[in-house]
Amino acid sequence: MTVSLVSPFELPPEDRASSPYTGYTRAHWEAAADGMLEAAWKWATPGGARLDLPGPPSHSGVRSDGLEGYARTFLAAGFRVAGAGGKDPNGLLERYADGLDAGTRTPGRDDAESWPLILDHDVQGQPMVESASVALGLRLTRPWLWDGLTPDVRDRAEHWLRGALRHVPSGNNWYLFPYTVAGFLESVGRGDAETARARERALELLERWYRGDGWYADGDGRAFDHYNGWALHLYPLLDAHLSGDARESARHGARLREHLESFSLMFGGDGAPLYFGRSLTYRFAASAGVGLGAVTGHTPLAPGASRRVVSGALRYFLERGAVDGSGLLSLGWHGPHAATLQTYSGPASPYWASKAFVSLLAPAEHPLWSSPEEAAPSEGPDRVLSVPAAGFLVQSTRADGVVRLHNHGSDHVRPDEGESAADEDPHYARLAYSTVTGPSSAANTADNHLSVTVGGARSARRRIHPLGSGHGDGWGWAASWHVPVFPAGPSTVPGLRVESVIVARGCHELRVHRVVGAPDGARAELTGWATDPGGTVRSRLRGLYGWEGAEDVRAPQGTAFTPWATVPRLAAEVTGTVVLVAVASLTADPEAAPEPAEAVGGVAVSGSTVEVRWAQDGARTRITFGGAAVTVDHGPPDTAA
Repeated sequence: MTVSLVSPFELPPEDRASSPYTGYTRAHWEAAADGMLEAAWKWATPGGARLDLPGPPSHSGVRSDGLEGYARTFLAAGFRVAGAGGKDPNGLLERYADGLDAGTRTPGRDDAESWPLILDHDVQGQPMVESASVALGLRLTRPWLWDGLTPDVRDRAEHWLRGALRHVPSGNNWYLFPYTVAGFLESVGRGDAETARARERALELLERWYRGDGWYADGDGRAFDHYNGWALHLYPLLDAHLSGDARESARHGARLREHLESFSLMFGGDGAPLYFGRSLTYRFAASAGVGLGAVTGHTPLAPGASRRVVSGALRYFLERGAVDGSGLLSLGWHGPHAATLQTYSGPASPYWASKAFVSLLAPAEHPLWSSPEEAAPSEGPDRVLSVPAAGFLVQSTRADGVVRLHNHGSDHVRPDEGESAADEDPHYARLAYSTVTGPSSAANTADNHLSVTVGGARSARRRIHPLGSGHGDGWGWAASWHVPVFPAGPSTVPGLRVESVIVARGCHELRVHRVVGAPDGARAELTGWATDPGGTVRSRLRGLYGWEGAEDVRAPQGTAFTPWATVPRLAAEVTGTVVLVAVASLTADPEAAPEPAEAVGGVAVSGSTVEVRWAQDGARTRITFGGAAVTVDHGPPDTAA
């Protein structure tokens, strides 16, 4: 991993008195927004309707990508100007007003300026995504932009935006795009039955997707990821905040507050968000929910802790190559990284990072900026936190600032979708993710994976079925089961399933698996974290029961954090029902001890019950598999665990 430690933009001097952790102040945020916008506008069309940034096009095509450049940067400009009370020293709003005029004159025409029409998501859907950013930009800057437009331009803009209300979104957070468009139209006196229904429909679905603990599923399945913060919470609460609707603010705000109880722990001591889920090229947009919580007051965090998280995420990426030499956000994580992307990613896609600038809606005198920075949640004592609604277990260690997410509930598989190994997504399928590692390439050995090999075909993990989770003082657990699916031959083996349990303490992870219904000749393999063998982040995996072999496997395509990696792997021959026990660790602490195998003093397996004694304090953990559920008990040596 290369760390430049130099920002690509001209930033003010660090202020370590008020910002002892990051050195960043509100002025740094304004400078970062100005630098990003100035670099992007160098690629504008003559009329300013499109920002055709350099790079390979998305599957939506160049014209849609150019609209994306306009819309997503407009969002950053909106937060920048609105947060400054209308001050616009760089003349941003005049540029966006000209672009709105040019783009809406002849929408759908194939020329240098015209915006593509908004159609159904499976026909020409990407403009619907961008319509929400256009609408938000206009709403944020209404007194200084919209109110100064001619009636003709306003009418044309409304006509184009209404395409979002009249076409079918994708069955997930996309329903919040027409919701946001409708909210803007109503805010400028252009609401009607059509806008009301768009908003009602979005809120109906949002209720259906709410799973508890402050977490929404992104659609009807079990997809839980960063879309919670930068979409599912952001749009409805920001809408209520801008409209001054106290009732809706309280309702949506209560859910964001609960969400941040767990999500705020998912940023490492270096500022990095978890590398997990899709659209990771949006980078510091991951902090948008934290910033919105601070702006609206719906947060469990002290203002200084919120500031630490949002500024930490911004600085993390600015110093690690997220912005190239010309000032443009690249497609990737640190720098360019193709495996981070989805097919819908185009040159302007990273500018959804603009959502992080919602923090600028807090004026300079707001506690978010006037209070001194405080430690982030991951910089406190070691923590293990379960999130039952999402099937997550979050594990953080203070010594190295590393946060790990054990995934036993998020799979990004629709309820009506069959399971195919060909569709395995490394960003959801793995057992664990962290703030310092990424999944290995789909073409390399999968990290953090329990596979079963039958007839030479190695299985994938797709649909995840949670079996429970919980936590206590300094420890926690989560469990799930899945049906192994295979890329060759029959996709499944009758009766074959894998049950997985993680118990976390400190930097150690007790990994217990029960393979049920394995056919003769099957082989199980368990892998650990993918890391650079010469780096400061170390990965260990040791077998405790049932495993027969250990080796380090090469992953030459590396991860988003290192261009080359190795993955520790255990193996065992399995037939019928077999219980397998291992212990793993991931640490960036050079003083970390003991080795994983030394952390466990003893293991006893009897039928479907596993009992482990921890070496450090003699505490005991008992895991009992029961088919439809898993029970985990943990207690001191003198407790019948």
